[in-house]
Amino acid sequence: MEYIAVTALSHVGLVREHNEDSLVIGPWTLCGTTTRSPQTLLFPLGRPLVVAVADGLGGQPAGEVASELVVRELALLGPTLEGAEAIEDALNLCNRAVHSATEGRPELTSMGTTVAGTLVLPESLLSFNVGDSKVYRVADDGLRQVSVDDSPPLPPGQRTTSAVTQTLGGSRAEHVLTPHVATFPLSTGDRYLVCTDGLTDPVPDEAIDEVLRVHDDGKAAFELWKAAIEAGGPDNITLALVRIGA
Repeated sequence: MEYIAVTALSHVGLVREHNEDSLVIGPWTLCGTTTRSPQTLLFPLGRPLVVAVADGLGGQPAGEVASELVVRELALLGPTLEGAEAIEDALNLCNRAVHSATEGRPELTSMGTTVAGTLVLPESLLSFNVGDSKVYRVADDGLRQVSVDDSPPLPPGQRTTSAVTQTLGGSRAEHVLTPHVATFPLSTGDRYLVCTDGLTDPVPDEAIDEVLRVHDDGKAAFELWKAAIEAGGPDNITLALVRIGA
């Protein structure tokens, strides 16, 4: 029987006081927790399975509240999702929930979060994102980003930016989201990386690719965390490796 293996961890890093990242794997959520030991969960291939990270916006209040709210909503909605339109609708429902949570609570005004993830179906995998958290396909010919960053064009020589042009919440007025969604055929051995920018800002794609080529999922997750820490750990680090096994 084919199965889905998901190996994940979330860590505060070396600079931030709190972990504002959250993670959802099917019905399981991890919010604001720090661990350097990767955990692996196995699921039978069949029912829709969402694996996603949410990165609460820094510099604005209650990012951890927004990211937790989004992953908990996705844990509830995940089993009902069956395609791109359903994902887009679900993310707009999450956006509405973030805005609704701020009503009458000025301490939460303009809280927001990014989100990126995969939806695994029996015969296909869909990647989705809003913001600059990322989804990569891990293939024999190299690492390929399949998410689309919501960020302005970078000047020559600049590799990263803190500017984000689309988020869930993050403003006083509710806005309609235009999520990025892509569909891929599903095969045994497929491998995807879902992560926040706490990994990808300090660690170049080439270094991530090298780790994923050399190590299995558990060791790779640890080595990716270690690389981000050795690069200064400037932000929260959350990642999930999704693999289709048989």
